[in-house]
This record gives sequence, structure tokens and C-alpha cells, in this order.
Amino acid sequence: ITISSNHWIMAWAGLEINTLAVLPLISKSHHPRAIEAATKYFLTQATASALVLFSSMNNAWYTGQWDITQLTHPTSCLILTSALAMKLGLAPFHFWFPKVLH
Repeated sequence: ITISSNHWIMAWAGLEINTLAVLPLISKSHHPRAIEAATKYFLTQATASALVLFSSMNNAWYTGQWDITQLTHPTSCLILTSALAMKLGLAPFHFWFPKVLH
């Protein structure tokens, strides 16, 4: 859904479906560390998801377009880049990544 979509809401929905699918895999051992990692993963992904929505709404406000290919406003591009870096665990947004992988 995420890769094939041309609309921001569909891309966001695909990312959230992926997040909800990974959460049970992280916390399946019911160990306190696994629960902590799942909580950190969920909170980080929810924050990044909110930033993706904010970026798309910001772009729609300035350009009037919800199409992914029309991301032209510099602030929207910066917020979206930060949100995707947070979702992927890229530096400097990698604070949650080692805990989830461990």
C-alpha cells in the first residue's frame, strides 16, 4: 500500500499497518525488556507517523495538493525527511533502534 500509493493518506495507512504488524513480533516473549522495546518502538513510530501527517497537511496547506509527487514546500520536505529517518532508525534519530533489536 505504501509504495504503490499516490496519496499521502494511503501511504500513511500502509506505514501504520506495518507498525501494527511488527509490534506483536517484538513483544511475543512477554519479557519485561521485550515489552519495554515494544513500547519504545510504538511511541517512536507513532511520533514519526504524526510528523508524516503533519508534513502532508503542511504541504497541502501551502500547495493545495495531497499528491505525493507534489511535495514542494521546503518545510514539508524537512519534516518528512526527519519523520522517515525516525521511522527507519537513522542517525540522529536512532535512540530507539538498539533496544528494539536487542
